[in-house]
Amino acid sequence: MKLSARISTSAALLLALASTVGCTKLRARDQLVKGVQSFKSGKYEEAVDHFQQSVQLDPDYDAARLYLATAYAQQVVPNLDTPDNVKVANQALEGFNYVLSRKPDDLGALQQIASIHRNIKQFDAAKQDELKILSIKPDDANANYTIGVIDWQTAYKNSTTILTGAGLQVDKPGQKVPPAVCSRIEAVNKPLIDDALKYLQAAVNVNPTFDDAMQYMNLTYRRKAEIECGNEAAAKADLDQADMWVTKSMGAAKANELAKEKKASGGIDVSK
Repeated sequence: MKLSARISTSAALLLALASTVGCTKLRARDQLVKGVQSFKSGKYEEAVDHFQQSVQLDPDYDAARLYLATAYAQQVVPNLDTPDNVKVANQALEGFNYVLSRKPDDLGALQQIASIHRNIKQFDAAKQDELKILSIKPDDANANYTIGVIDWQTAYKNSTTILTGAGLQVDKPGQKVPPAVCSRIEAVNKPLIDDALKYLQAAVNVNPTFDDAMQYMNLTYRRKAEIECGNEAAAKADLDQADMWVTKSMGAAKANELAKEKKASGGIDVSK
C-alpha cells in the first residue's frame, strides 16, 4: 500500500510539473505573439520587452531569441558608431550569434550580423561575415558585391588620408601627385583594388544586370588609375575600363527598370 501511495504521489508530481512547464511555454508563446504584433507596428522597444519576457519564460525558445535579435537590429542606426548605437548593435549581435551557435550555417543570421557590423562601421568584421556567407553560398551576388564595396571604401579612405596629408586633393583632374606619395597609396591600395575587382566581377557574373556592382567597378578602376604612378598608358586604360562600366551600369539600370514596369503592368512588355 505504501509503495502504491508513493507511485501515485510521484505520478501526481510529474503531472503537475508537466502542466507547469506546458503553461510556461504557452505564456512564452503568448509573449512572442504580442512581440510580433508590436514589431509589425514599428514599436520596436515594446517588441523587445515582449521578446525578452518570452526568452525568460522559455530560454530554449529559438524563435523568441531570433525575434529579439531582429527587434534590436531594427533600432541600429546605419553608419553610426556612437556608444548607444553600438550597445544596441551588440545586443542584436548577441542574439544572432546565439542562433549561429545552434545552427552555424544559418544564412539569415550571418547576413544580419554582416549588416550590423557595417552599420556600426566595423568593416573588417563585416568583410569576414560576408566571406563566411560565400563559404556557404558561393554564388551570393550581394555578398560578393558588399566585399567589393568595403574594399573600395577602405581604399578611398586610404587615398584621402595620404593625399590630404601631402596637401593634395582626392580625384582632382590634372593634379600632379609626387611619385613618393603615389607609391605610398599603391602600397596600401593595390591589394584592396585587386580584391574589389575580383568580387565585384563575381557579383556581375552571378547577376548580369547588377547595376550597382557595375557602378563600383567604374569607381574601382578610377582608384586603379590613381596608382599607376606615372604610367599614363596604364592609367588611360583603367579610365577607359571605368567609362565602359558606366555605360554598362546605365544599360543594366534601364533593363532593371523596364523589368519592374513589365512586372507592375501584369506582364505586358512595355519596351516594345
